[in-house]
Amino acid sequence: MRKHILIITGILIVAAIAFWFWLRQPDVAQLKVEAVMGARPEITPPRVQSFPTIQVADAVGWAQGAAPTPAPGLAVKAFARGLDHPRWLYRLPNGDVLVAETNSPPRKGGGIAGRVMGYLMGRAGAGVPSANRITLLRDADGDGVAETRTTFLSGLNSPFGMALMGGYLYIGNTDAVVRVPYKDGETQIAAKPETVVKLNPGGNHWARNVIADPDGKTLYVTVGSSSNIAENGMEAEKFRANILQVYPEAKTFRIYASGLRNPNGLAFEPHSGGLWVTVNERDMLGSDLAPDYMSQVEFGDQFGWPWYYWGGYPDNRVEPGNPALQQYSKRPDYALGAHTASLGITFAGDAKLGPLFANGAFVGQHGSWNRYPVSGYKVIFVPFGDNGFPLKGAKPVDVLTGFLDKDGKAQGRPVGVITDKTGGLLVADDVGNVIWRVAAK
Repeated sequence: MRKHILIITGILIVAAIAFWFWLRQPDVAQLKVEAVMGARPEITPPRVQSFPTIQVADAVGWAQGAAPTPAPGLAVKAFARGLDHPRWLYRLPNGDVLVAETNSPPRKGGGIAGRVMGYLMGRAGAGVPSANRITLLRDADGDGVAETRTTFLSGLNSPFGMALMGGYLYIGNTDAVVRVPYKDGETQIAAKPETVVKLNPGGNHWARNVIADPDGKTLYVTVGSSSNIAENGMEAEKFRANILQVYPEAKTFRIYASGLRNPNGLAFEPHSGGLWVTVNERDMLGSDLAPDYMSQVEFGDQFGWPWYYWGGYPDNRVEPGNPALQQYSKRPDYALGAHTASLGITFAGDAKLGPLFANGAFVGQHGSWNRYPVSGYKVIFVPFGDNGFPLKGAKPVDVLTGFLDKDGKAQGRPVGVITDKTGGLLVADDVGNVIWRVAAK
């Protein structure tokens, strides 16, 4: 009898292991990532997964002397090294550069999904504690390398976006927009941050970006969803998956645009003045869905999350449904590929990288975890026309590649992108702990 029990137990264990490996078989992309880019990406039928495809580039960092590969006609070198998970960048009026050295706050609970996320973050180089500070970098002699580095502001709570307005520096903590007084040329601020508005923290998507409206009166703040497709209920998504418009003097806000699963980058297009955003879309619909995107956004826009993606394609996993919303779901302006984790965006504006990169948007693609093969892990450029929108039929141009080594491991991962005071492009690399500077040869 005991022998029979051992045999049955062994069979069950082998079956469980086989089932586990069957679940882990990746959903292989049927399209090249470029097919899911542009104003008219290919939208395939969804391949719903009960267990996600897990394919993330293991983080190894840069070997001595190694660097990303720039596009022809461009050169790259380190603007600053030895940072602690640099994610976001902001240029001050005098040309100084602020760097948010930051990461996700400690995650509590989360069950199996939380453990999977922790495992992925560790492999991807995002398992380190948040430094919770903003560092100032100054390149006074203009040689493309910062010779001055100071701790500008510390004691924050997973800070991300930064914006100057009305004599204050505003910072997007994961749980609040805060501000401190600012005077041009300062290299350190000792003032205690003042809370402007509180934001709902927790769950997924911790980063809060901030940008000032040119009118000097309001701010726009990104707040991503707390889940993939509102699987914890819509009450957990209150004031989430939104761009909020904040009124600092009144210390209030309103929802400016909604239905954006995880909005990150914000930038004003210099010709039209339109506000643009980069958004990370949902997971577990297969390696070809749904496309991350960038889009101009206006007051009252609804992009469909969690019920719809790409302008009205239904996600039948979401219950209860919302059929009345389908016809009102805005189609984004430009797809950036499935699972590319497109985060940073800045417009060429005062960039001096040659005629190919004179009018358009630079986008930092942090890289996928839910696609096979992987996508992203580079900086791209989307050409625009003088009407303030991408050129018809335009496909992205690679600006900075080589973040993956010959074995497919991540030497670095690009996040925030800005131009510097001399027209170069600065790229925050949170795995390599470097700020790269791209310039014309």
